Amino acid sequence: MMHWLEPIQLKGALVTLDPLDINHIDPLKTAVMDGELWKLWFANVPSPAQIGNYVAKAIENARNGDIAFAVRLNDANRIVGTTRFYNVDEKNRRPMLGYTWYAKSACKTGVNTESKLLLLQHVFEQKKAIAVEFRTHFFNQASRTAIERLGAKQDGILRNHQVMRDGSVRDTVVYSILQHEWPSVKNNLTSRLSFHKHGNESAVAEITPAS
Repeated sequence: MMHWLEPIQLKGALVTLDPLDINHIDPLKTAVMDGELWKLWFANVPSPAQIGNYVAKAIENARNGDIAFAVRLNDANRIVGTTRFYNVDEKNRRPMLGYTWYAKSACKTGVNTESKLLLLQHVFEQKKAIAVEFRTHFFNQASRTAIERLGAKQDGILRNHQVMRDGSVRDTVVYSILQHEWPSVKNNLTSRLSFHKHGNESAVAEITPAS
Protein backbone atom coordinates (compact mmCIF):
# COMPACT_ATOMS: atom_id res chain seq x y z
CA MET A 1 0.00 0.00 0.00
CA MET A 2 1.36 3.38 -1.02
CA HIS A 3 1.19 6.19 1.49
CA TRP A 4 1.40 9.94 1.05
CA LEU A 5 4.76 9.93 2.85
CA GLU A 6 7.17 7.16 1.93
CA PRO A 7 10.62 6.29 3.35
CA ILE A 8 13.31 8.49 1.82
CA GLN A 9 16.88 9.46 2.60
CA LEU A 10 17.41 13.19 3.14
CA LYS A 11 20.99 14.43 2.91
CA GLY A 12 22.37 17.78 4.02
CA ALA A 13 25.81 19.27 4.61
CA LEU A 14 26.02 18.22 8.27
CA VAL A 15 23.65 15.29 8.58
CA THR A 16 21.88 12.60 6.63
CA LEU A 17 18.47 11.33 7.70
CA ASP A 18 18.24 7.61 6.99
CA PRO A 19 14.97 5.65 7.19
CA LEU A 20 15.05 3.92 10.58
CA ASP A 21 15.70 0.15 10.57
CA ILE A 22 16.91 -2.56 12.94
CA ASN A 23 20.55 -1.84 12.08
CA HIS A 24 20.18 1.44 13.97
CA ILE A 25 19.36 -0.21 17.32
CA ASP A 26 22.92 -0.47 18.65
CA PRO A 27 24.02 2.97 17.39
CA LEU A 28 20.94 4.53 19.00
CA LYS A 29 21.73 2.78 22.29
CA THR A 30 25.12 4.48 22.22
CA ALA A 31 23.56 7.82 21.29
CA VAL A 32 20.94 7.80 24.05
CA MET A 33 23.56 7.01 26.69
CA ASP A 34 25.28 10.28 25.79
CA GLY A 35 23.36 12.58 28.11
CA GLU A 36 21.03 9.92 29.60
CA LEU A 37 17.99 11.80 28.32
CA TRP A 38 15.58 9.04 29.37
CA LYS A 39 16.04 10.25 32.95
CA LEU A 40 14.21 13.49 32.19
CA TRP A 41 10.76 13.05 33.74
CA PHE A 42 9.02 15.24 31.15
CA ALA A 43 10.44 13.48 28.06
CA ASN A 44 9.43 10.16 26.52
CA VAL A 45 12.97 9.24 25.51
CA PRO A 46 13.70 5.48 25.62
CA SER A 47 16.37 3.97 27.85
CA PRO A 48 19.08 1.82 26.22
CA ALA A 49 17.13 -1.32 27.19
CA GLN A 50 14.02 0.05 25.46
CA ILE A 51 15.67 1.04 22.17
CA GLY A 52 14.99 -2.33 20.49
CA ASN A 53 11.24 -2.12 21.11
CA TYR A 54 11.29 1.58 20.27
CA VAL A 55 12.76 0.92 16.83
CA ALA A 56 10.54 -2.12 16.22
CA LYS A 57 7.43 -0.07 17.01
CA ALA A 58 8.57 2.71 14.70
CA ILE A 59 9.07 0.23 11.86
CA GLU A 60 5.62 -1.25 12.53
CA ASN A 61 4.02 2.21 12.48
CA ALA A 62 5.60 2.84 9.08
CA ARG A 63 2.97 0.49 7.68
CA ASN A 64 0.39 3.13 8.62
CA GLY A 65 2.25 5.97 6.96
CA ASP A 66 4.61 7.17 9.70
CA ILE A 67 8.27 7.74 8.74
CA ALA A 68 11.06 7.51 11.30
CA PHE A 69 14.66 8.54 10.66
CA ALA A 70 18.06 7.94 12.21
CA VAL A 71 20.10 11.16 12.24
CA ARG A 72 23.66 10.50 11.06
CA LEU A 73 26.63 12.89 11.14
CA ASN A 74 28.18 13.03 7.69
CA ASP A 75 31.76 13.67 8.79
CA ALA A 76 31.88 10.98 11.48
CA ASN A 77 29.32 8.59 9.95
CA ARG A 78 27.83 8.31 13.44
CA ILE A 79 24.20 8.07 14.52
CA VAL A 80 23.38 10.83 17.01
CA GLY A 81 19.61 10.64 17.35
CA THR A 82 16.26 10.07 15.75
CA THR A 83 13.16 11.97 14.58
CA ARG A 84 9.96 11.14 12.72
CA PHE A 85 6.74 12.14 11.02
CA TYR A 86 3.89 10.47 12.91
CA ASN A 87 0.08 10.54 13.23
CA VAL A 88 0.08 11.49 9.57
CA ASP A 89 -3.26 12.86 8.37
CA GLU A 90 -2.92 11.93 4.70
CA LYS A 91 -6.27 13.37 3.58
CA ASN A 92 -5.42 16.80 4.95
CA ARG A 93 -1.68 16.52 4.25
CA ARG A 94 -0.86 17.31 7.88
CA PRO A 95 1.81 15.26 9.67
CA MET A 96 3.09 15.66 13.21
CA LEU A 97 6.86 16.03 13.57
CA GLY A 98 8.39 14.75 16.78
CA TYR A 99 9.91 11.79 18.65
CA THR A 100 13.07 13.88 18.30
CA TRP A 101 16.06 13.40 20.55
CA TYR A 102 19.81 13.71 20.15
CA ALA A 103 22.94 12.66 21.98
CA LYS A 104 24.20 15.43 24.22
CA SER A 105 27.31 15.78 22.05
CA ALA A 106 25.09 16.71 19.09
CA CYS A 107 23.60 19.68 20.93
CA LYS A 108 24.63 23.20 19.83
CA THR A 109 26.11 21.83 16.62
CA GLY A 110 23.51 22.72 14.00
CA VAL A 111 22.24 19.13 13.83
CA ASN A 112 18.70 20.01 14.86
CA THR A 113 18.53 23.06 12.61
CA GLU A 114 19.59 21.17 9.50
CA SER A 115 17.47 18.11 10.35
CA LYS A 116 14.36 20.27 10.59
CA LEU A 117 15.27 22.12 7.41
CA LEU A 118 15.57 18.83 5.50
CA LEU A 119 12.32 17.43 6.91
CA LEU A 120 10.22 20.54 6.44
CA GLN A 121 11.61 21.25 2.99
CA HIS A 122 10.71 17.73 1.88
CA VAL A 123 7.20 17.74 3.28
CA PHE A 124 6.25 21.25 2.18
CA GLU A 125 7.99 21.41 -1.21
CA GLN A 126 7.87 17.82 -2.45
CA LYS A 127 4.75 16.54 -0.66
CA LYS A 128 2.78 19.82 -0.59
CA ALA A 129 1.85 19.60 3.09
CA ILE A 130 -0.85 21.99 4.27
CA ALA A 131 0.56 22.16 7.80
CA VAL A 132 3.06 20.44 10.09
CA GLU A 133 2.23 20.04 13.78
CA PHE A 134 4.52 19.80 16.80
CA ARG A 135 3.60 18.72 20.34
CA THR A 136 5.58 18.73 23.56
CA HIS A 137 5.28 18.72 27.34
CA PHE A 138 4.37 22.05 28.93
CA PHE A 139 7.43 21.74 31.21
CA ASN A 140 9.86 20.77 28.43
CA GLN A 141 11.18 24.29 28.03
CA ALA A 142 14.15 23.23 25.86
CA SER A 143 11.77 21.64 23.38
CA ARG A 144 9.36 24.58 23.41
CA THR A 145 12.21 27.02 22.81
CA ALA A 146 13.57 24.93 19.93
CA ILE A 147 10.14 24.61 18.28
CA GLU A 148 9.49 28.33 18.58
CA ARG A 149 12.93 29.10 17.14
CA LEU A 150 11.95 27.13 14.05
CA GLY A 151 9.22 29.69 13.48
CA ALA A 152 6.30 27.50 14.57
CA LYS A 153 3.40 29.26 16.28
CA GLN A 154 1.55 28.00 19.33
CA ASP A 155 -1.99 26.79 18.62
CA GLY A 156 -2.93 26.05 22.21
CA ILE A 157 -2.50 23.76 25.21
CA LEU A 158 -4.25 20.41 25.66
CA ARG A 159 -4.83 20.22 29.41
CA ASN A 160 -4.44 16.85 31.20
CA HIS A 161 -3.68 15.34 27.83
CA GLN A 162 -1.38 12.39 28.49
CA VAL A 163 -0.44 10.12 31.38
CA MET A 164 3.35 9.97 31.68
CA ARG A 165 5.36 6.88 32.62
CA ASP A 166 5.79 8.16 36.19
CA GLY A 167 2.02 8.54 36.55
CA SER A 168 1.95 12.33 36.23
CA VAL A 169 -0.44 13.87 33.71
CA ARG A 170 1.04 16.25 31.22
CA ASP A 171 -0.36 19.34 29.58
CA THR A 172 0.59 19.21 25.89
CA VAL A 173 1.58 22.37 24.03
CA VAL A 174 0.60 22.29 20.35
CA TYR A 175 2.44 24.26 17.66
CA SER A 176 2.21 24.33 13.88
CA ILE A 177 3.79 25.71 10.73
CA LEU A 178 1.34 26.44 7.89
CA GLN A 179 2.04 26.07 4.18
CA HIS A 180 2.10 29.83 3.50
CA GLU A 181 4.52 30.34 6.41
CA TRP A 182 7.11 27.91 5.04
CA PRO A 183 9.11 30.40 2.89
CA SER A 184 9.79 32.59 5.94
CA VAL A 185 10.54 29.57 8.13
CA LYS A 186 12.92 28.26 5.47
CA ASN A 187 14.75 31.60 5.36
CA ASN A 188 15.02 31.54 9.15
CA LEU A 189 16.46 28.02 9.24
CA THR A 190 18.85 28.67 6.35
CA SER A 191 20.07 31.85 8.02
CA ARG A 192 20.54 30.12 11.38
CA LEU A 193 22.48 27.33 9.71
CA SER A 194 24.72 29.86 8.00
CA PHE A 195 25.33 31.68 11.29
CA HIS A 196 26.12 28.38 12.96
CA LYS A 197 28.73 27.52 10.33
CA HIS A 198 30.45 30.78 11.16
CA GLY A 199 30.25 30.15 14.89
CA ASN A 200 27.73 32.90 15.61
CA GLU A 201 24.80 30.88 16.91
CA SER A 202 24.24 28.90 20.08
CA ALA A 203 21.77 26.20 19.08
CA VAL A 204 19.25 24.71 21.47
CA ALA A 205 18.82 20.94 21.59
CA GLU A 206 15.30 19.71 21.00
CA ILE A 207 13.54 16.86 22.72
CA THR A 208 10.03 16.48 21.32
CA PRO A 209 8.33 13.42 22.77
CA ALA A 210 5.23 11.83 21.33
CA SER A 211 1.85 13.44 21.85
